Amino acid sequence: MHIVAGRKTAVLALPLLIAGSLLAACSSERSAGLPELAGLVEKVSPTVVNISAVPVESDAPLASAPGSDGRPVPDWLKKFLEEHGDSARGGNAPGDGGSTDEPADPPTDSQGDNRSDSPGGNGDGEGFPDEGGGPGGEQSLGSGFILWSDGYIITNHHVVKNAKEIVVRLSDRRQFPAELVGSDERSDLALLKIDAKDLPAVKLADVKKARVGDWVLAIGSPFGFDYTVTAGIISAKGRNLETEQYVPFIQTDAAVNPGNSGGPLFNLKGEVIGVNSQIYSQNGGFQGVAFAIPIDVAAKVAKSLKDTGRVRRGWLGIVMQEVDRKLAASFGMDKPGGALLARVLADSPAQQSGLKAGDIIVKFNDTEIATSRTLKPLVGDVTPGETVTLEVLREGRRVTVKVEVGELAEQDVADGSGAAVPNDPGTAPAEPAGRPLGVVVQTLGDIERRQEKVVSGGVRVVDVGPGPGRDAGLIAGDVILSIANTEIDSADRYTQVTDRLTPGQTVPMLVQRQGAPLFLALTVPPKQ
Repeated sequence: MHIVAGRKTAVLALPLLIAGSLLAACSSERSAGLPELAGLVEKVSPTVVNISAVPVESDAPLASAPGSDGRPVPDWLKKFLEEHGDSARGGNAPGDGGSTDEPADPPTDSQGDNRSDSPGGNGDGEGFPDEGGGPGGEQSLGSGFILWSDGYIITNHHVVKNAKEIVVRLSDRRQFPAELVGSDERSDLALLKIDAKDLPAVKLADVKKARVGDWVLAIGSPFGFDYTVTAGIISAKGRNLETEQYVPFIQTDAAVNPGNSGGPLFNLKGEVIGVNSQIYSQNGGFQGVAFAIPIDVAAKVAKSLKDTGRVRRGWLGIVMQEVDRKLAASFGMDKPGGALLARVLADSPAQQSGLKAGDIIVKFNDTEIATSRTLKPLVGDVTPGETVTLEVLREGRRVTVKVEVGELAEQDVADGSGAAVPNDPGTAPAEPAGRPLGVVVQTLGDIERRQEKVVSGGVRVVDVGPGPGRDAGLIAGDVILSIANTEIDSADRYTQVTDRLTPGQTVPMLVQRQGAPLFLALTVPPKQ
């Protein structure tokens, strides 16, 4: 019995021994595969700075710790400050015990650190809310880093926007008043200058070599806790958010919160790969999705701000639209892709080169255009005056178009048309006519055309009943400009064109809705 028991014990112990060995091996393998960050943090922390800014309309003094700006302090934070005293208020740099700093915010930063850009489909983000520190948001607190050793600091535009006073605090606790060299809202970047020499500047990474899945490290001042270190990976590259920014963002899951705005995102070589700028959030806090401005974009903007005080961007003069599955079919494409031109502005580089509404840009120089969002930063990055080569899909054929890129103005054209509208009394609209495709249309007179900001032609949709028009997405009030690449300038012309459409065919239909151009995919029903 004992032997049997002993044997049983041995049999039972063997799987446990094997399992324990496997667990130990797995644990060892995991440890070997994880990056060692402590040495990296010690190395790069001196390049990171804290930034405090007071807006023009505020008389509040700069604060240096949570609660000093008059904002209510949570009980848990009160207890933390009582227990840790000055060391919790920013007394030590990383590696010395940590400290608190204040947040920053654009759309959402620490005190508004990360900008909030309207959440969008594929990872589009929210940023940090305004970073103000006091009850009225008097104080903006964020992060930054030393770009050049002779005192140049880079941060986010939203951190120092409308500031009358800016103070930069280094990791060794020295503080300097900062001069705003220049600020660029479209990229959400700002360049500061302090009176200091031989500062520890960052090393810049080659963003093109960065891969999705690479480890990254963020250092900043979330919620006022300065020199907070968080780690994660690159989740995606080239994210183009639904904003006016000309930036192909780096997406990361490294924890970034209000106050991190303007701080660096490092790779494991200790090189800066991006400037933390925005987060996607439904409650103002980090939810695993953050966005950084690629350092190649940031460095180019910074150099331009240093040299000229402003940033020059390329401009084509087009209004673009995404190509979905239905529109792809209407243009004879195998799959969605490219940037569909819904409007070409008058007297723009695009018009002068021969581009027109309905063209689909599928390649910009040597870069394939997957979506319209891909095109915008590429155009903006071109120096005005340079000539670029576009590959365009036009009426089922691929054509090459060369365009001399213009310069993007500080303010876009208000109505987007760039065209003058006649000021004569005009003619009255014709009576509503027909009901092809289940739609009643009415010819536009000159007065209505001017009101609708339509350059020429167009028929107004008076009523939409059951049928292909409704299925395509037409609504009353739309102005139909063309169908199947044929201009519609009257109700009679509308009837003629729709009568000639091939049953079962899907064709593009260009409409104007509330002053904005929009392509719809119109599917012609088969004959009964």
